[in-house]
Amino acid sequence: MTNPRIVSLLPSLTEVVCALGFEKNLVGRSHECDFPHSISHLPVLCEPKYSVDENTPSGDIHQSVIHLLQNGLSVYKVDDEKLTSLKPDIILTQDHCEVCAVSFQDLENAINRFLDKNVNVVSVSPINLEQVIQSFLTIANALDAGEKGQELVKQMKNGFSAISDKTDGSVRPTVVSIEWLDPLMTGGNWMPELIEIAGGQNLLSEAGKHSPWCDWETILNADPDILLLLPCGFSINKTLTETDSLTSRDGWNQLKAVQNNRVYILDGNQYFNRPGPRLLDSAEILAEIFYPDLFPPRHQKTGWVKFDSRI
Repeated sequence: MTNPRIVSLLPSLTEVVCALGFEKNLVGRSHECDFPHSISHLPVLCEPKYSVDENTPSGDIHQSVIHLLQNGLSVYKVDDEKLTSLKPDIILTQDHCEVCAVSFQDLENAINRFLDKNVNVVSVSPINLEQVIQSFLTIANALDAGEKGQELVKQMKNGFSAISDKTDGSVRPTVVSIEWLDPLMTGGNWMPELIEIAGGQNLLSEAGKHSPWCDWETILNADPDILLLLPCGFSINKTLTETDSLTSRDGWNQLKAVQNNRVYILDGNQYFNRPGPRLLDSAEILAEIFYPDLFPPRHQKTGWVKFDSRI
C-alpha cells in the first residue's frame, strides 16, 4: 500500500508504527497515545466514559470501570465524525482487553455506519512475549513493510538475548510484580517472561495468562526478595501517591523486600503495560534493578525509582 493513512487506537501500536518508519502516515490516535512525543499534535479519536485524573485513587478507577462493564457498556467512546473525516485506510486496535482500548464492537459499528467498507482494521491482542513480537510482523505486513518488521523483531530478540546472557549463572532473586493496587493484581501476560529474561524468578502469575487478582496474605506468604509496583496506566509519581494502600497493611514491615529495601516503583504506563518495542527497555529496567553490579542505572528516575518503604 502506497502512503496509507493510519489511525492507531492503542499506544503500543502507535509505537510499533513509528518504529517501522511510518510516523508520517499517522493521521489519528487514541487519547493515551503519547509516545513518541512528536505524535502529540494528531487528532484524538476517543476518550474514557468515566472521570479520571492524576488524583483519582485506583480503587475508584476500578469501581468506575467495573460499573460500565457490568452494565454491558464499553469503557471508551469513539468520535465517529472525527474518525470519518480522517478517511483512514488502516485502523489499528486490539480486542484483548476492553479496559485498554476502544471496544472492537464499537469500532466495527462506527466503520459500518460511517466509513468505506474497504478500510482495513488490524486487531492484535498478544498475551505473551512471542505474540507481542509476532504482532509487529502483522502490522508490518499490513503496511507492506515485512522487511522492516523482520528487522524490528531481530533487534528485539537480540536485545533480550544480550540481557539474558549477561545474567546467566547469577543467583536469581524471587520477584512479585503488582499491576494494580486496589484491589491487588499481580503482573501476568508478558510480565513473567520479562522478569525471567532479566534474571529474576517470577512469583504469583503465569506467562500468557491474564494478570490475576491476588490477596494480601498470598503476597505475605510468597515473601519475595524484590517487590515491584507498576500499576497499569500509572506513572511513577501517580503510584507514589498511593503507596500507603500497601504500607498500611498488616505485615508490610515483615516482608523480606521491605526489610532489605528492595521495593521499587516502575513506570507501568510507559513501559510495562504496553506490548510494543519499548518492552526491550522494560527488560533493561528490570535488569538494572535485579543486578545493579552488572547493569548501569540508565533508566533510573525515568523508568524506575527505589521506594524507601520501611515505616
